[in-house]
Amino acid sequence: MKLITRSIFLLPVFLLMGQSCGVYSFTGTTITAETINIKTFYNDARIGPNNLGVIFTDQLRDYFQNNTSLALVNDGGDLQMEGGIVSYRLSPVAPAAAASDLDREVANLTRLTITVKVEYVNLENEEFNFTKSFSQFADFDSDLGITAVENQLIDEIFELIILDIFNASVANW
Repeated sequence: MKLITRSIFLLPVFLLMGQSCGVYSFTGTTITAETINIKTFYNDARIGPNNLGVIFTDQLRDYFQNNTSLALVNDGGDLQMEGGIVSYRLSPVAPAAAASDLDREVANLTRLTITVKVEYVNLENEEFNFTKSFSQFADFDSDLGITAVENQLIDEIFELIILDIFNASVANW
């Protein structure tokens, strides 16, 4: 009997939680936007895959569609986002002595760093507009080489950057 009483009490709570009304209030700030326009990001990085901008744009659009009730539009939009991949950089991060020559150091780990520049426009409240660069990295074993791990690293880095963009835009963190 207690289970039925609890279920009846909790049912309205779960129904209210499941409602998607287009109002976001992550930090006390209310965003009532209904649409978002995410233009295809360009790739201005000197190295890396040529289609990096398209891959990033697709993942960013998917994230917003899966995590908000915003409708993705091709023109206009209450919220607008555009930008580009401005840096794709490989750098050594963990030196170790080479087996053949103890006077020379080689990198055991290499770091892939990707930077994305974003221009965000909130037509409901210009106070939230920004132009920012978001940068994240992932390390990999230098012995593997970038080609063996590149796609996985790009996905990991983009996931982090997209979360940062989401928090800076609609979550206002």
